[in-house]
Amino acid sequence: MFHYKFRRRDQAAVERRIKEICETRVRYGYRRVHVLLRREGWQVNIKNTRRICNKLGLQLRNKHPKRRVGG
Repeated sequence: MFHYKFRRRDQAAVERRIKEICETRVRYGYRRVHVLLRREGWQVNIKNTRRICNKLGLQLRNKHPKRRVGG
């Protein structure tokens, strides 16, 4: 019988780097952070980047539309 051997790499270094990027560039979302990680040489999947950003609570705030004042 064959068993699948689960091989997950340690994500602590990637999480630290994502946190550093989000502290210096507040307005960047997970897509832009992913581009910066790839430029630095990290081999990270975009879905994994999104998952880490959600776990760390680094989502951008949603902008509320301004209400128009009636006449």
